[in-house]
Amino acid sequence: MKILLLGEYSNVHWTLAEGLRSLGHEVCVISDGDGWKNYHRDIDLSRQSRGKLDTIKYFFRILRLLPRMKGYDVVQLINPIFLDLKADKIKPFYKYLRRHNKRIVLGAFGMDHYWVKTCMDCTTFRYSDFNIGNRQRTEEPFNQEFIRDWLDGEKTEINQYIANDCDAIVTALYEYDCCYRPYFPDKTTFIPLPIRLQIRGFNENEDENAKRLFHHSPLGEQEGGFVCFFVGIQKGRSEYKGTDIMLKALRRVEAEMPDKCKVVVAESVPFEEYRQMMNSSDVILDQLYSYTPAMNALQAMSQGLIVVGGGEEENYEILGEHELRPIINVLPNEDDCYQKMKALAEHPEQIPQLKHDSIQYVRRHHDYIKVAKEYLKVYESLL
Repeated sequence: MKILLLGEYSNVHWTLAEGLRSLGHEVCVISDGDGWKNYHRDIDLSRQSRGKLDTIKYFFRILRLLPRMKGYDVVQLINPIFLDLKADKIKPFYKYLRRHNKRIVLGAFGMDHYWVKTCMDCTTFRYSDFNIGNRQRTEEPFNQEFIRDWLDGEKTEINQYIANDCDAIVTALYEYDCCYRPYFPDKTTFIPLPIRLQIRGFNENEDENAKRLFHHSPLGEQEGGFVCFFVGIQKGRSEYKGTDIMLKALRRVEAEMPDKCKVVVAESVPFEEYRQMMNSSDVILDQLYSYTPAMNALQAMSQGLIVVGGGEEENYEILGEHELRPIINVLPNEDDCYQKMKALAEHPEQIPQLKHDSIQYVRRHHDYIKVAKEYLKVYESLL
């Protein structure tokens, strides 16, 4: 099968491509590498700036690439805004893809109209990026921008058009499935995010001796048994993601238990440095308002880190997971975060099993080969 993956979020498409290629399929990834993260791609389609000259250059680069975007069995779009253009400029390119390829699949992997609309109804989710209970979260600048763009703006029209016109919609998280399935029940399929496991030789049925690999924190043996918490901060997005609340709670734990808790904060550092800092920790703080772990959290779990973040029962139910509960699920308030992180610091004996279960969880549900096979079932059903 010949497959084009267009656009990138957090290495989803490149990881999926690796899985599909390992199964013998021809795959091309065209993207901007997800901006500063600079993920791998076969053809680079990054835009240098928003300036007029760079906009013209970007537009003509797309035109030159169009002949390489046809003749595929399946084209999968990362998002309705799959090119770095204004929404009203997207439709002609979508129609070109539609005309010159057999099938189009829309990915529900991130911010879009149906996500904002569903969160804003204040009934589908107990909490989300855009609501806590029946209160809409409209005060954060990022939320205001997303609401303006996606709820009734130009992006709404192109999202609705593509969702109605495409052949299939793949949702990557429980929340995104809730957003699309009510509108498109016949063409929505949930498939977990793909992760390439970094730890080799790990087996779900390891005996206790093998589990000793996870009995010490990376920094613990050198520094007297600290539980090391890692916090990655995206400048300007801390309030939107809830990092501000989680870090405040963690600082309270650190102040009360300086001999048991170490905090590492990475803010606006290069991606490779970020990964090194993360990998030398025990626990990573993820998105506060999520029900589910996304790519960053899953990648951390695959390397034996424990995630404090979204791990609601709905996440386990959609995966069919009835045993493992490796994620430290927190509610969107400072006190709940404080209590659960304090409990981790007070009981480091839990760390080995949670690390072990985190790896097992990713292997069981997110292995990139297993996930690629699930995508192939969808693709083959369309052809």
